Amino acid sequence: MNLLKDKVALITGASRGIGRSHALLFADEGADIIFTDLVENDNSASLVEELKSKGVRAHFLASNAADYEQTAEVAKWVAENYGRLDVLVNNAGITKDNLILRMKPEDWDAVLAVNLRSVFNFTKAFAQMMMKQRSGSIINISSIVGINGNAGQGNYSASKAGIIGFTKSIAKELGSRGIRCNAVAPGFIETPMTQQLPEEVRKDWMSKIPLRRGGTDLDVAKTSLYLASDLSAYVTGQVLSVDGGLVLGN
Repeated sequence: MNLLKDKVALITGASRGIGRSHALLFADEGADIIFTDLVENDNSASLVEELKSKGVRAHFLASNAADYEQTAEVAKWVAENYGRLDVLVNNAGITKDNLILRMKPEDWDAVLAVNLRSVFNFTKAFAQMMMKQRSGSIINISSIVGINGNAGQGNYSASKAGIIGFTKSIAKELGSRGIRCNAVAPGFIETPMTQQLPEEVRKDWMSKIPLRRGGTDLDVAKTSLYLASDLSAYVTGQVLSVDGGLVLGN
């Protein structure tokens, strides 16, 4: 369908997982792809080649999304080499789970820095470019634990809840310039980590999901594709849960 033909998209933390699925799907729909991660490695190198094989431009930039100065350098590079940015997916994230009595302050700070400050960093760094264009779609990857909370994930839940509040604020701030800002809140997504959970834990999760299955990286990426494209031209400030109904509760 080429929903993103002639568009330029940037995805943070995209060497693997949900971010990688975003990059591949967006390329299939015609977008040129820029993606970031902490360091260059085999994952980032293979993704660049896979993207280029789809006939689009593709570049990897090593950058710490939690560091504003490094983010500003990314924005400068994009301005010099592409001259525009149509889609920004703030996907970079980490976990350092623990119960509050055992959680170290540095683990709180690290999760908030990578998960939440990075969203501020990239949105601020690219806002002026999008304002000059009078167009752009910003997509922030949150989580249903940012809506419902989760024991043992106080830092992660707080960061993802913060993303939701930030998303709504930016939608109000930048909407008059034609810039949309939305959030995607994944639920139980099938990953190598979740596949290693004890069977009884997985069964408990599945029993709480109305669709009775875990989601996939592609399920999340398809939702972002809708938000990135003109199909959602009148959608902003929204949180789309991709969770098979898990957020509904029992």
